[in-house]
Amino acid sequence: MITNIPQQIIEIYSKLHDKGSETYFVGGCVRNILMGMPVKDWDLTTIAIPNEIKNVFPNSFYDNAFGTVGVPLGDHTNKEDVYEKNYVEITTFRVEGNYKDWRHPQVVQWGKSIEDDLSRRDFTINAIALRPKTNNPTTISDFEIIDPFNGQKDLENKIVRAVGDPKQRFKEDALRLMRGVRIATEYGFNVEENTWKEIINDVKLIKEVSGERIQTELLKILATNHPYEGVMLLKNSGLLQYTLPELLKGVGVSQVRPDRHHTSDVFTHNVLSLKFCLSNDPIVRFATLLHDVGKPQVAQKDEQGLVIFHNHEIVGSRIARQICDRLHFSRKDRDKIVNLIRWHMFTVDEKITDAAVRRFIRRVGVESVKDIMDLRIGDRLGGGTQTAESWRLKLFKKRIEEQLKPAPFSINDLAIDGSDVMKELSIKPGRKVGQILKRLFEEVDEDLSKNNKEYLLRRIREIKL
Repeated sequence: MITNIPQQIIEIYSKLHDKGSETYFVGGCVRNILMGMPVKDWDLTTIAIPNEIKNVFPNSFYDNAFGTVGVPLGDHTNKEDVYEKNYVEITTFRVEGNYKDWRHPQVVQWGKSIEDDLSRRDFTINAIALRPKTNNPTTISDFEIIDPFNGQKDLENKIVRAVGDPKQRFKEDALRLMRGVRIATEYGFNVEENTWKEIINDVKLIKEVSGERIQTELLKILATNHPYEGVMLLKNSGLLQYTLPELLKGVGVSQVRPDRHHTSDVFTHNVLSLKFCLSNDPIVRFATLLHDVGKPQVAQKDEQGLVIFHNHEIVGSRIARQICDRLHFSRKDRDKIVNLIRWHMFTVDEKITDAAVRRFIRRVGVESVKDIMDLRIGDRLGGGTQTAESWRLKLFKKRIEEQLKPAPFSINDLAIDGSDVMKELSIKPGRKVGQILKRLFEEVDEDLSKNNKEYLLRRIREIKL
């Protein structure tokens, strides 16, 4: 059995096919169908040119020079159908000329056959096409398979191999360097020897790829079940030197101390922390990978000659911000990564006050409390500790849960508000109102019993700014 193709996808295919246009399923969806895995997005290729495709699908869109038309999927009737894209890409058979910028062909011409189209693709396992023989294909025998580069054999042998001459493939599109590593990581495949050699030889070409595209591939690597192995492939190929050079500065920077649990250099610790991070969120995993990126910059020896890394979390958060900006992370994701790194050294001393626990929650953000705990556990296990949680960390997590029920105390929970301040002092709206509320909040946060209107109204008149 294969993964059933949703009816709406079959309908899109059939509309083109019924018009007499030779059409095939191609790319990642074919790869996943043949592997019996869920399909996240669907791609078709056809002999029909873009205008002909648009005539078949009036609601489609076409705004590129590469013959790709997008056909919206509309509402999903099956809630289990989860796609990366809410549209199907239909691309005209193509043949391509020389590449002008290590990413895009100078000339795109329409191809005459499916073989023409498959010959321009990156890896053999992505250069397979399927054409259904029935309206409801459920087994592989229900498809006609076009496989001129033996991609099925490479799928069986778990190999990532470049189509044709690897010396050409990566020079055509340098992003394929990252894609090869990502696909190998995602499926647990090995990179074929000659393909791997050319990745290493052409590694500098990745500098021609935009930060945004590198970010996309990097996060896909981190979202796999083998993120540690993926990062090590990036390192061993040389790609890490051009994508995350800051991480490599930790190579050889020892943090071994007889009074600490660390047993490796900073780089090894960072990647092992990623390996043991409990979160599946690639953003949290990225923060975990970078959590000690500031250590090499602040490393020094104490009086006993032992290495120390004072304020590495502060320096690391600044470096992480620069990395996120270079790779064009969204502001939301960047701020989360920076915040997790900035506060990952939080204390779990059992003697800290409830107010200190509440301050921790506010600094990290309610939505990120679990994320920073997952990072912390990765940090512990990545440093050589055998247990995921110390008794202090378990106690700290319990105290956080107590402070989250009800929601953590905030300035909006004060028994008074800005209008009370203005009325009591006969002043107009302005900075002073906010400053007084902030002072009152800080005082009440230390002792929640003070959060009563009578007390706070009296304190308004007593506060001196």
